[in-house]
Amino acid sequence: MAKRTIVSLPGDGIGRVVLEETLRILEAAGFEADYIEGDIGWEFWTKQGNPLPQRTLDLIAEHKIALFGAITSKPKEAAFNELAPELRTKGLVYSSPIVGLRQHFGLDICIRPTKSYLGNPLNFVRRGANDQIEEPLVDAVIFRQNTEGLYGGVEWTNPPQLVYDGMMTHPKFVQNFGNTPKEEISISTRIFTKKATERILRAAFEHAKKYKYPSVTLCEKPNVIRETSGMMYKMAQEIQKADYPTIELWNTNIDAQMMWLTKNPENYGVIVAGNMFGDIVSDGFAGLIGGLGFAASAQMNPDSGIGVFEPTHGSAPKYAEYDVSIVNPIAMIESACMMLDFIGEASIAKKIRAAVAEVITEGKVKTYDMLKMVGRPNVIEKGAASTQQMTDAIIEKLN
Repeated sequence: MAKRTIVSLPGDGIGRVVLEETLRILEAAGFEADYIEGDIGWEFWTKQGNPLPQRTLDLIAEHKIALFGAITSKPKEAAFNELAPELRTKGLVYSSPIVGLRQHFGLDICIRPTKSYLGNPLNFVRRGANDQIEEPLVDAVIFRQNTEGLYGGVEWTNPPQLVYDGMMTHPKFVQNFGNTPKEEISISTRIFTKKATERILRAAFEHAKKYKYPSVTLCEKPNVIRETSGMMYKMAQEIQKADYPTIELWNTNIDAQMMWLTKNPENYGVIVAGNMFGDIVSDGFAGLIGGLGFAASAQMNPDSGIGVFEPTHGSAPKYAEYDVSIVNPIAMIESACMMLDFIGEASIAKKIRAAVAEVITEGKVKTYDMLKMVGRPNVIEKGAASTQQMTDAIIEKLN
């Protein structure tokens, strides 16, 4: 059988090192593939004016599967100021390449699992009855609608007259902003469509059904954001009643959910939300299992078979400058395991996850975050494992 070709997208900062170490893990676990590197990220923005070149889109369209490291993303003015001088007169505006990937390929299903590793010193603990310390098992999977909502990119500063006139037809806009000069207004839209909302809801219920989670929690704000969150909640009720009657549907507001996740996180299994709230709640749950060093994600379009798999952490450019890399590669490794599941290599994914779990439980090799150190170059001297040493320890367990 011909080897599968995987598009590797190192991106910026620590993205390259965690991706390189993950490829070592995949090879050691017996996964055979050819890797072709795609251009993406800050370097291509500053030098070429495009952080997501068409050649990279073509690679992903051809090969379907991509492993993505991390990107640097900066506000509008900072991004413009870092453009090559010859590009600054061309009217270029920076936009996130990962958001661009999602929208270009319709990667509307985003899955972010958060599951405790036994023995991880960063696991959430609480004080229970009789002052006993409890460490509840966290096993929540967040389904985030990935292409719409506040991240849809439909926004303006000093909106065009046509947009402003349209907004002025809404009585609330007239009441609250009608006397504000147009040039002092910025507008971001929150757009939900029924088609994409149904897809993410059904993906969440199907996951709960497949893996025997008793409930699906819709985490939105329908009591205030009545049209978009309200539509999503109504659709969830209809879908649950018609097709998943044995799975409970819970409804939580995003603000209350952020409180409850540190009170009773073990009560939650599958959580589904729109783009912004899904982003927020997934980071909240990631904090309960050790932080972004353990937070993996998959974004996919089941119709086209295209999937991009990435850790949810950023590029941490200062760490990329250290002589010895200190970052935790587990989030990237877990993302690769999600890729393996997606392409039908679940047995290899299971083997890698078991090796990671064994290293964490054994507790002999810990990156700086697991030792609760500040991320500085001298953490290696103080006993923290380097990125490469953590990878070596996992490979040793694989063998």
